[in-house]
Amino acid sequence: NEQGGTYWSIKPDGSPLDTKKQIYAIAFCIYGLAEWNRATGDEEALELAKRLYFDIEKHSFDTRKNGYFEAFTKEWGTIQDMRLSDKDANESKTMNTHLHVLEAYTGLYRVWKDEGLAAQLKNLIEVFLERILGPDSHLRLFFDNDWNCNYRIYSYGHDIEASWLLHEAALVLGDAGIIDRVEKEVPGIAAAAGEGFTAEGGMIYEKDNATGHIDADRHWWVQAESVVGYFNLWQLTGEPAGLENAISCWEFIKANLIDRESGEWFWSIRQDGSVNRTDDKAGFWKCPYHNGRMCMELIERTTAMAKNTK
Repeated sequence: NEQGGTYWSIKPDGSPLDTKKQIYAIAFCIYGLAEWNRATGDEEALELAKRLYFDIEKHSFDTRKNGYFEAFTKEWGTIQDMRLSDKDANESKTMNTHLHVLEAYTGLYRVWKDEGLAAQLKNLIEVFLERILGPDSHLRLFFDNDWNCNYRIYSYGHDIEASWLLHEAALVLGDAGIIDRVEKEVPGIAAAAGEGFTAEGGMIYEKDNATGHIDADRHWWVQAESVVGYFNLWQLTGEPAGLENAISCWEFIKANLIDRESGEWFWSIRQDGSVNRTDDKAGFWKCPYHNGRMCMELIERTTAMAKNTK
């Protein structure tokens, strides 16, 4: 209420713990509030989502070189450590934050047909097509202020996730030219992601092309996004391989990741095939977001298809 935006984290009693303004986090708040409004009609939720949208546009949008800066102090000042997590590069602009701002603005535009929001959503899609998407159809991950990228990491889960989130954004925006541009790119992005798809039906995590290191663990969120991404590819192209991969990945999830004894999904299946029981079942970086959304996306899509065939 004092400075706008949201805290990164709070203590159990509700008092602030980490007061930095991480745009990634604010985007997720917009997404959640917009979806709550969509589901219930709660106008307060929509007003809060709008306030956060204007906060991002006022403080984070780069009016000179485009895109969104990564993080700020509580007072929206410069912050030395902009990283989302310890695993990330300390750069001022990142693919991951832009992906989830895109997702948030798509959800908000569904329930609030504002012209300014439409313009920024269109711009975000263009940023992905012109800045973030590499010539090899992989997403580039970390950038400086001038959009220079010195990192050669393939994040297969983000590739497949972006393939359908970009498509969804274009469809919700409803701009025919943007839809055409995005639909021409979706198969290539999915194919790039497919470099990490395994014969067992799961998608590995990432590859560092600078060092040659491959993280072949199959993380829960990567598998969830693979199911939706490949299903969306099949809906777009009609090619059987998309549906086959979606089903194959779902079978991998059922056989390996779902904890049949106590519920939820394990964090990952390690490269050697063992279950990762060390990392959180639910915690700061794991919740039912990716897998819950996967289930709802597939239910919504298949239900719509069933209705259309009657």
